[in-house]
Amino acid sequence: MKVRARLLATGSASGLFALAALGGACGGSTPSGFGGGTDAGIGTDHTTQPETDGPSIDGLHLGTDSGPETGKKDSSSGEAGTGTAVVYAESPDTLYSLDPLTNAITVIGPFIGDCASQPGEGSFCATDCCDVTDIALDAESNAYVTTFGAFYSLDLTTASTKFIASNSYPNSLSFVPKGTLDPTEEALVGYNGATYVRIDTTTGAITDVGGLTGGYASSGDIVSVIGGGTFLTVTGPGCSAGDCLLQVDPMTGDLIQNYGSTNHSEVYGIAFWAGSVYGFDDEGQVFSISYSSGSIVTTPIAVPSPPPGLAFWGAGSTTSAPKSQPDGGGIPIK
Repeated sequence: MKVRARLLATGSASGLFALAALGGACGGSTPSGFGGGTDAGIGTDHTTQPETDGPSIDGLHLGTDSGPETGKKDSSSGEAGTGTAVVYAESPDTLYSLDPLTNAITVIGPFIGDCASQPGEGSFCATDCCDVTDIALDAESNAYVTTFGAFYSLDLTTASTKFIASNSYPNSLSFVPKGTLDPTEEALVGYNGATYVRIDTTTGAITDVGGLTGGYASSGDIVSVIGGGTFLTVTGPGCSAGDCLLQVDPMTGDLIQNYGSTNHSEVYGIAFWAGSVYGFDDEGQVFSISYSSGSIVTTPIAVPSPPPGLAFWGAGSTTSAPKSQPDGGGIPIK
């Protein structure tokens, strides 16, 4: 699980940008971007917004309020939309996007805005904008994030947060489709270890729903897509080679099937697009998870010249993402 001690032990994420530009994640100067090569498309913005909309750092375009209409759909429909291909990931202090069609990674910017203070934490930052633990998007790409002690709505184009409530929140987070836990709206859910919970997006109230059996516990993230399944990274039996990927029941939180090891540990972020899961781990590695010949296949996505100490703590994608590949393939669900 994500723990605050990781920040001070390695300087990952919060220390990464605070040391480069002290206060950057607290609403000050902007962070350094990935330096160097473009082998994986880094340095290229593949959203619909022109590069002149906002500042860029070392060729990395920073988001503005004219961002893409990501995965948007008519929320009264039960079908997935076909918006701009993009998923999101975050280090503890910075929001990123990944284009699943090109594997291009873009820095959107440091988390700023209405951040709760965390006096006496010994953090590089005086607010918990340095400690963002996960992100979730609904079908219309309304986004929310959790920290160790608070819950926020998030502007995906500016990485600006708006405080909702204080509490101890899950560090694995996703929306599940309308009709799953609520007949009229999508529900925001997460895991505290093996306990499956729901979070009220208006009040921040947390309600226990169910949980995992079989000795499994969330290792970092959950993602769900309309008609395409709900997936969770876990530790537990059979997962010694790396966190396992499960399909879980979004109504109860319990196991449906175990696809096996991702061959990555501490997979703190997962997202979904067109039949594939995208993983982001605490070592700053990015990879796709697809399916072939009866098992999942993990494929690295290059991150050229990553900054020292890069660590991903969460990821998310719209529940209206395409549920399968153009040919109808993808990770099979029950």
